[in-house]
Amino acid sequence: MTKENITKNQITEGVIWRQLLIFFFPIVIGTLFQQLYNTVDAVIVGRFVGKQALASVGGSAAVLSNLIIGFFTGLSAGATVIISQHYGAKNARNLHESLHTAYAFSIIASLAIAILGWVLTPFLLTAMNTPGDVLTDSILYLRIYFLGMISVLIFNMGSGIMRAIGDSRRPLYYLIVCCLLNIVLDIVMVLVFHLGIAGVAVATVISQSVSAVLVTRALMTGYDSLKLSLSAIRIAPAMLRAELRIGFPSGLQSCMYGITNIIIQAAVNGFGTDPAAAWAAYGKLDAIFWTVCGAFGIAITTFAGQNYGAKRYDRVFKSVRVCLGMSLGICGLLLVFLMVFCRPLYHIFTTDINVVDIGVYMLRYITPSYIVFIFIEILSGALRGIGDVMIPTLITLGGVCCVRLPWILLVVPRWHELSTILVSYPMSWVATAVLLIFYYFYRKKRMIV
Repeated sequence: MTKENITKNQITEGVIWRQLLIFFFPIVIGTLFQQLYNTVDAVIVGRFVGKQALASVGGSAAVLSNLIIGFFTGLSAGATVIISQHYGAKNARNLHESLHTAYAFSIIASLAIAILGWVLTPFLLTAMNTPGDVLTDSILYLRIYFLGMISVLIFNMGSGIMRAIGDSRRPLYYLIVCCLLNIVLDIVMVLVFHLGIAGVAVATVISQSVSAVLVTRALMTGYDSLKLSLSAIRIAPAMLRAELRIGFPSGLQSCMYGITNIIIQAAVNGFGTDPAAAWAAYGKLDAIFWTVCGAFGIAITTFAGQNYGAKRYDRVFKSVRVCLGMSLGICGLLLVFLMVFCRPLYHIFTTDINVVDIGVYMLRYITPSYIVFIFIEILSGALRGIGDVMIPTLITLGGVCCVRLPWILLVVPRWHELSTILVSYPMSWVATAVLLIFYYFYRKKRMIV
């Protein structure tokens, strides 16, 4: 990113729909590759090791790892919002300080998570009612995964910072390299060295480490306006407070979603290994939707942040309308695809007919309601970009704590059926979306005035 580019910023000056697409496609392709190397783990162990291995990699272990990564990603959103606002305002000093504070925080957080994760893994998996025939492998997979947590967090923070200044292409290139490396290592570890679950976990850690190194090197050498120096990595207290003021509510929101997913995973585990395996594969299939929807959320956060920093409030709200229309169209097509082709897609993961039947039922029950979540993703992303996170977070927590959690804890034990568990998702999304839409228009009116 040259000095000329920071003067002529297309996000604050260019055609909105075109710039959104230019920014969106590298993000969504990159995130799909990120999901792909996680999915490859599940495919290889599901097809060549067994359904117990599939449940180990994609079940409780995946839910726990997603909870932690989701919480940190929410925290890192504070850094990316602050950086995008300073970038839009062309404040070089604050850019430098916020970058190095974000990196220092990533390193400290990753070490703490790795230690706690290693110690608490057996307790957490047991508390989630992980089936006994997959518990040992789940513990092994998750502990190895935690050892590589520093690479995961540094890559997520680094790539988020690159996107915050408008570069969504380099993270894409690095994710492609990471994905291809992970696929090769998975095959070698499982089919050549017969390391099973441990081999898949080691392959994931190695590939993520490579991507973290690539992102760090790019931030050290690739930009004139933003340059990482290893000797300058330290916490600036005032900047950390600003980043956490925005990031913590986002992390808490993600964490609450993760906690409810853990509770739901525990409820699904209570039905046995087949539903647990079907739920694991389902989580990989619906990741296609979450990837695309999340990419639009990242795009609108960056657009809103930079235009807000440049005091182009008209472009903030126009970009929301454009982004919402595009995401409804593209994500709607994806949902139709998943509904129509879910059965052959499930056969990618397993040949067990009962697992496939259960998975198809799960997917067709929940996915039509995903259209509601698009409003939550885009509107909360836009509000986050302008630094407004507390009220949207409280609204989201209300949907989770006042709708989904009581349903799971009070209703599911009485009517112990899969459908009772699954309906908790659309119920909470509808409640959250309605309140968030009202708040967005209220906030818009105040900014215009």
